Amino acid sequence: MMFVMGAISFLGGVLNTVQSGSNATLAKTLHQPILAALIVTAVNSVAYLALAPFIGLHLPKAAAFADVPWWAWLGGAFGGVYVLASIFFAEKLGGGIFIGLTVTAGVITSLVMDHYGLVGFKQHTASWPRIAGAVLMISGLALVATF
Repeated sequence: MMFVMGAISFLGGVLNTVQSGSNATLAKTLHQPILAALIVTAVNSVAYLALAPFIGLHLPKAAAFADVPWWAWLGGAFGGVYVLASIFFAEKLGGGIFIGLTVTAGVITSLVMDHYGLVGFKQHTASWPRIAGAVLMISGLALVATF
């Protein structure tokens, strides 16, 4: 099961990179970045609904909505920032730098969130090997941005 989860997560990373280029191309071709972002959101919604019969979809009881932490409602907005960043900057920076920045920022942020057990993550101490991995990510980004 871990292999399947890892493989699907890896595929998600590959598609995230491809998404950046397709988002930027959509905005460039339409000359309308906000429209492109809205199209991306609409296509996301259609994809989720298409997967619903296989994964399951049911509405929770109304009381469950009140139990959701305030910050959990912001996930879509955070994803929107990523989509807009890809629309405006991926082509200009290039795929290597854009994805390098977003992935490196994600690794650093995840280490902090894991260390403190923030936003629903289980607590995992930021050990020296994990910190070294983040430093290597930063070093790798510096190499990608330089050459």
